[in-house]
Amino acid sequence: MNTEVNTDKLIEDLKVVIRDAEALIKATSAQTGEKIQEVRAKAEESLRQAKVRLTEAETEAVRRAREVADATEEYVRENPWQSIGVAAGIGLLLGVLISRR
Repeated sequence: MNTEVNTDKLIEDLKVVIRDAEALIKATSAQTGEKIQEVRAKAEESLRQAKVRLTEAETEAVRRAREVADATEEYVRENPWQSIGVAAGIGLLLGVLISRR
């Protein structure tokens, strides 16, 4: 679960970086000169690679989420009474914690 949160945070951070880089490239489009063109080309390539990695990370996150959901569903189907007991126990624990406030 912590890995999922970290992955989601990384994906969001990458989206922000991509938006910022696109804005920077757009803002410097009127700038001329060999050095600025070289830097823009590097930035555009880095941006392209970041978009590819972001797509791959999102695809992987969706795949993992489906695997976890499938495994959970399989466990519940194979162990319905244990699943009900665990759910009831968690519900009881949450109820106790909430009632203490």
